[in-house]
Amino acid sequence: MASSHTVLMRLVASAYSVAQKAGTIVRRVIAEGDLGIVEKDLPPEDVDQELIEDGQWEEILKQPCPSQYSAIKEEDLVVWVDPLDGTKEYTEGLLDNVTVLIGIAYEGKAIAGVINQPYYNYQNNENQKLREPRNEAKAGPDAVLGRTIWGVLGLGAFGFQLKEVPAGKHIVTTTRSHNSQLVMDCIAAMKPDDVLRVGGAGNKIIQLIEGKASAYVFASPGCKKWDTCAPEVILHAVGGKLTDIHGNALQYNKEVKHMNSAGVLATLRNYDYYASRVPESVKNALVP
Repeated sequence: MASSHTVLMRLVASAYSVAQKAGTIVRRVIAEGDLGIVEKDLPPEDVDQELIEDGQWEEILKQPCPSQYSAIKEEDLVVWVDPLDGTKEYTEGLLDNVTVLIGIAYEGKAIAGVINQPYYNYQNNENQKLREPRNEAKAGPDAVLGRTIWGVLGLGAFGFQLKEVPAGKHIVTTTRSHNSQLVMDCIAAMKPDDVLRVGGAGNKIIQLIEGKASAYVFASPGCKKWDTCAPEVILHAVGGKLTDIHGNALQYNKEVKHMNSAGVLATLRNYDYYASRVPESVKNALVP
């Protein structure tokens, strides 16, 4: 490993490779028909070597580290991981909702993130036999099945084509499985032309950056810091904004509570339009 690579860029390069490997495992579980419900627990001491990933994505190591992060030390960073965002949708076969999320925070702020979509492009291939890339670790964005998006604030976001909803169109993306009166009231106040209900926080942010939705509105506690850290980076890197329902920035210190108790409001553009329409009754019901 070249000493010229900063701690941050080495970590992002490792996170990319780990996310790629995780996507492979996610697909394998479905393919082998071994999907079951188990208690979440720590892994055993003897971990299958096939599950370990110690590689680094070389293309990331070729990128310059933003100067404000060049002196960061390992102990300064906090990593938030969601190995399977959109679990409910995964069990129900809604595979394009599923993501693997790895977010990196510094001084409480999300600064780098990786999102793997294990089943990206699977609907375009549903009439064909889905093929894994021969060498997924080096497959990159041209992989037949799946893709990995990554970003660093001050550098940019990569692995997708940025698109926007047509001007004047208001499409809200929100929860598919955690609806409530608060959520419905908040969405109604936005006066959307359409409402897109999908699973997974990572997937909802992807709806924004690919021009399928103009706002992500979730007026409820429920999602966690590991749901929003990585997606927030990707959105912020392309000029978007993500806050709680009150407009407060989310904090990602290691001591912070895991729940985003005041909900989520995110947009690629026109944040003020949506923020100004959040009802006071909704704000009063959600305590930061």
